[in-house]
Amino acid sequence: MPGAALALLCLAYTLGAALGWGSRQLAVFMGDFGLAAAALAAALSCLAYGCTVGGHARPAWLLFGLSSLMVAFGNGTWGWYELVERTPLPQNSLAEYAFLLFAPLAITGVLVLAQRPRTAAGWLCLLLDGWLVAGSLFTLSWSLALGRTAAGEAGSPLRLALNLAYPVLDILLVSLVVGLRFGGRDGNRAAVHTAMVGLAVTVLCDALFTSPELRGSYHSGELLDAGWFAGSLLLAWAPWSPRWRRPQLREHPALGGLPRRRVATTFSALTPYAAAAVCTAGILYNALGGRSLDRVVASAACTVGLALILRQGIMLLDNLSLAQELAHKEAHFRSLVQGSSDVIMIAGANGVLSYVSPAALGVYGRDPEELVGGNLLDLIHPEDIDRVLLEVRRFLARGRLAAHRDPGAEPLPAARVECRISSGDGEWLHVESTVDRYRDGLILNSRDVTERVMLQAQLQHNAFHDPLTDLPNRALFTQRLRGALAARSPQDEAGAGVAVLFLDLDGFKAVNDTAGHQVGDELLVQAARRLQGAVRCGDTVARFGGDEFAALVCGPLGRLQVQELAERLRTALSEPYWIGGTELSVAASIGIAFGTPERGPAADPRAAADELMRNADLAMYRAKSEGKGRVMLYTPAMRADLERRTELDERLRAAVREGGFTLLHQPVVDLATGVVTAVEAQARWRSSQGLLLTPAEFLRSTEHGDAAARFSRWLIREAVTAAALRRGLPARGRPGTPPVPVSIRLSAERLCSPGLYEAVVAALRDSGLPGGQLIVEVARMGPDELADELGRRLAALRRLGVSTALAGFGAGNGSLGSLARLPFDGLKLDRALVQDLGESALGRTLAGHALRLGRDLGLVTGAEGVDLPRQVAVLQELGCRQVQGSAFSAPLDETRLRRALARRAFPVPRPLGSLAARRGYLAADTRTSGRGEPGGGRVVPHHNGSDLPEHRAVAGPGGGPHGETVVPPA
Repeated sequence: MPGAALALLCLAYTLGAALGWGSRQLAVFMGDFGLAAAALAAALSCLAYGCTVGGHARPAWLLFGLSSLMVAFGNGTWGWYELVERTPLPQNSLAEYAFLLFAPLAITGVLVLAQRPRTAAGWLCLLLDGWLVAGSLFTLSWSLALGRTAAGEAGSPLRLALNLAYPVLDILLVSLVVGLRFGGRDGNRAAVHTAMVGLAVTVLCDALFTSPELRGSYHSGELLDAGWFAGSLLLAWAPWSPRWRRPQLREHPALGGLPRRRVATTFSALTPYAAAAVCTAGILYNALGGRSLDRVVASAACTVGLALILRQGIMLLDNLSLAQELAHKEAHFRSLVQGSSDVIMIAGANGVLSYVSPAALGVYGRDPEELVGGNLLDLIHPEDIDRVLLEVRRFLARGRLAAHRDPGAEPLPAARVECRISSGDGEWLHVESTVDRYRDGLILNSRDVTERVMLQAQLQHNAFHDPLTDLPNRALFTQRLRGALAARSPQDEAGAGVAVLFLDLDGFKAVNDTAGHQVGDELLVQAARRLQGAVRCGDTVARFGGDEFAALVCGPLGRLQVQELAERLRTALSEPYWIGGTELSVAASIGIAFGTPERGPAADPRAAADELMRNADLAMYRAKSEGKGRVMLYTPAMRADLERRTELDERLRAAVREGGFTLLHQPVVDLATGVVTAVEAQARWRSSQGLLLTPAEFLRSTEHGDAAARFSRWLIREAVTAAALRRGLPARGRPGTPPVPVSIRLSAERLCSPGLYEAVVAALRDSGLPGGQLIVEVARMGPDELADELGRRLAALRRLGVSTALAGFGAGNGSLGSLARLPFDGLKLDRALVQDLGESALGRTLAGHALRLGRDLGLVTGAEGVDLPRQVAVLQELGCRQVQGSAFSAPLDETRLRRALARRAFPVPRPLGSLAARRGYLAADTRTSGRGEPGGGRVVPHHNGSDLPEHRAVAGPGGGPHGETVVPPA
């Protein structure tokens, strides 16, 4: 739009000047002040652009603005004399000097914008081209007008200088515009070229005005003013013309950072010859007009001829240098192509190969000469042809679209295509090719990537397969399970279609520990082969790690068929393994979960797969917990049980953290005297209604996990702290009464857990309670492999002075050999043996033998759960030393405990047998198998006089201290 408006304005001025503007007065006004306004617009435009733009172009635009300002001043002065003063323009006026300053300022601006040569030869060629243009124009101008002008002003040197200065400066300006190169280094090439056109139009009008014939008859407002007006408007519009940036050609790395040689354009190459032609025209004008040859014309013509000859010599040398450089680069690039390990091929538009580099012999095993003339598609694998053609067509279409949108934009980067190409020995090689345009065809740079493709395939296989058994791993199993679930339709019957089996080898850890990990790995490999042989072809068997496997069964199988398959798998895995001549046996626990069809838009195969795997895992662990070596089908009750245990664990954490537990203590009574020999610390959970509850589930949940560790540390800390406080308060009326020890019951697993021993040490240290005032009772001995670690923990506690005892004897696991090896000071019968003492002769016999075993080992014997007088009497007869239970006292809070300790003794029922017989059981007789003192042969417990029992950790029947559901606060 601005360009169109400018053209219309110039056309309107030209029409006005051609028609004489309608009146002489308006013609003078438009010829003087109209030109002044146009020049002023050019000056303001160039000055404004020069103040805003940065870089090397800024001084040039400022100089163009000042030169236009001189033109505006000159035209304004001329108009002042003609319209205001109504007198002709006097000689040597300010207007003439202002017009004279236009050319030097414009010449300086042109020199600032011009591209400077980089070599001495370039500078010499620039000077020669400039003189060729200037000399030829000077010769022609002298022949046409300047000679007569000089002859007419021979009497006035100043006037002669002024009259010759205008055309000479204009010739110099035209020579610079024609001979110099303008690159527009600031990116606005259109602005520079528009400015040069505007200056050329202005200089052309100046040249016409210089001729005596035109100057003598010139009046303001004539057609010549339209040229000056157009030149000024072009210069005004030049800084704001649309930008156009020529795409920058990137330097090739082979050039080594050297400057790229400039390639001459057709115009610059023909400029010297055009200048010579102009000079010849000037000479011919004199010769044909019958005029004598002027010395000035002869001198100028001779210098132009000499400059042309010298310029031609330099051009020939430059051409020789270019030819040598081209040959050098051609040889250089030929060596690069021929020595490259990549195969370079050039194919025409029809796919026929016109060039194949010698590397094809080493890469493809084919002679390059045999490939030339053949079709490229004949080398590509038939399965890859369509994909290659699609990629090439897409690349060519993108190139055409980019060229259509932006013709000056850089070409698109080359496309990458991977395909298989036939080699000379008949194999298919994986090839990666870079495809780019080359004239009317394509150039391909190809390399063999077969090893990389094979390595990628191997890495992908390793990422989704177990390295030991080569079975699919968890990631691939999960992916296939999600795919199977997503492929099912809602019309599938519930329970049919997808089933997941989780398998775990029972006893595999023992094989690893006894036979070694290498044998264990071989067993896993054989187990994997058995699993693969037992399932169908479409089923998936995977190894998740360790001895855990999984099977994905898909298809129209019902629940009964899947269970039969699971039984076959269990049977196959349970058969003996022969490894290194040794027979090994393991069992298998299998959990089964069936996928149910999901309906609706919310069905998510990812979530369904994760849930199905969790369900199968739950069923497998339920099978292990119920005896191992069996198949278990998942039921929703398993999930509910897990959620219930998780909720209980969270509630336990909250109870420990927020003080929801409290401690009660149950006295342990000596059967001979009724004296309280110890108190057992028992935890109770304080409900929201203020009742103290002992739910069996809560007590069982304290045996596992982080919450169990926190609960155990809390129990130790609270029990030891309470015992220390009681030790500092003497019993009422008996200030010299020794303190009563406190016992804490822990399972063997919890006692061997990390940090438990440190918790005992810290509790004793912080409270100040002596180690002799603490008894640690071990409930549930645990597996036999835990016996060594348990012995070390018990020994470490005894070094602190802490007594140890075995609680719950007669129930649970644990061997008698472990009992003999472990450093215990006491033994306490489980309530299961005590309950039937009054009615069962068998129970009486078992309890008697257990108590005798404890006495033979030198242990202080005791019993828990003694709730009836009959049980007390029988235990007296059997020689039991200490008992605890509701027959003497229920668990007490701190206030009632101190009141009971103040009494020191509870009434003991009269024994059924004779006193002598009872004393025979109760006395500490000398035993060869017990732990006796070296001096007297008397069994001495670890604690003086009063050895203590402890408390039971798991819930028993509903009536015991750990089985009742509600214990009143009293």
